[in-house]
Amino acid sequence: MPLLRLNATPEGLTLHDTPQPATRRLCTMSTQPGPTIIMVHGYKYRPGDRQHCPHRKIFGPGAMAWPAQLQFGRQQYGEGLGIAFGWDARGPLYRVHRRATALGERLAATIALLRSYAPERPVHVIAHSLGAEMALSALAHLPALSIDRMILLTGASYALRAGNLLGTAAGKSVEVLNITSRENDLFDAAFERLVPATLPRDRAIGRGIDAGNAATVQLDCPVTLAGLRSLGQEIAAPSRRICHWSAYTRPGAMALYARFLRDPHSLPLEQLSRLLPPRSAPRWSRFWPQGLARHAGHEQSLPLRDVAIGSAAHGTRHACAGRHNNEPAY
Repeated sequence: MPLLRLNATPEGLTLHDTPQPATRRLCTMSTQPGPTIIMVHGYKYRPGDRQHCPHRKIFGPGAMAWPAQLQFGRQQYGEGLGIAFGWDARGPLYRVHRRATALGERLAATIALLRSYAPERPVHVIAHSLGAEMALSALAHLPALSIDRMILLTGASYALRAGNLLGTAAGKSVEVLNITSRENDLFDAAFERLVPATLPRDRAIGRGIDAGNAATVQLDCPVTLAGLRSLGQEIAAPSRRICHWSAYTRPGAMALYARFLRDPHSLPLEQLSRLLPPRSAPRWSRFWPQGLARHAGHEQSLPLRDVAIGSAAHGTRHACAGRHNNEPAY
C-alpha cells in the first residue's frame, strides 16, 4: 500500500515505528503516480499509545479506516501517496490546540518537501477536529499553490482566523470544503468555552468560513444532501442529535471526499457551492422545533447546565448512540 506513516513533534518529523529518517522515505515515496493525500487526525490520539495510537485506529488497516476509504490499497495505478500524519493530541484542550497551531509548521515542511520532490503532483489535506487547526496553520508557512484542496471535518478552529489564513499566499490558492453539522454544536460550544479566541467575536468554523474559495457543507441539512445526491453522492441522513465524528463515519461521506480529492474536475468547488443553501442552520437547531429554527432571526441558545464540559470529557443526557472504533473517548 502506498502509505507513509509520519509523526510530527516539536523537534521534527519522524517515521512511525522505525528509526529511518523521514525525509529519505518521503523522497523515495513521493514518486508514486497520483495525488498525495495527507490525513490529519484530531483530539485524543497519541502515536505509539496502544489505546490511542492513530496508526492503529483511524489510519489503521481496516476497511473503515481513512486510507481504505480514500481508496488507498486497491493496487491500482495512480493511487498516489497517502500520508498518515500523527501527532500527540492528548491533554487539556487549550494546550492541544496550541500544539496543533505550532505543528502546522511541521505539516508545512512536509508539504514543501513533497513539492520540491514532485512539483507537478497535486497535494491535498483532509483533517478532523483539532487537525483542522493544524491544516489551516500550515498555510502561513507555505507559498502559493502549495496545497490544491483541503477538507476540514467538524474543525476545532475559529472562523475569523481561518479567513485570515485563507488570505495568505497559500490560502488564496487552495480550495476548501468546510464540513459541518449541527450534530457538532455541543463540541463547537465546548471549544469556544475552553479555548479562548484571539480575535474579538470570533466563533468556531461550524458557523462557516467567509472566503470565496471555501464552501461550507452542512451534512445534516436536507437541501445539502439533496444537492449532493444530484451529483451522484448519496450520504445517509443523520441518526444522532450529538456526534463529533459523523463527518467521516456517516455512510457515503468518505466517498464524497475521495471524489473531491481524486477527481477534482468532476466536482468543481463552484458547482458544489451553487447547490448549497445560502447559509447554515443556526446552532442548536437540532434541539428545537423545525419551524422555530427556520424562522429564527437570531441564534437559539441552549442551557449547558446539563452538559459536562472539561479538558478530558464532554457529556450530555443525549449522548451519542453507539460507538465507532475510530472515535476517541472524550
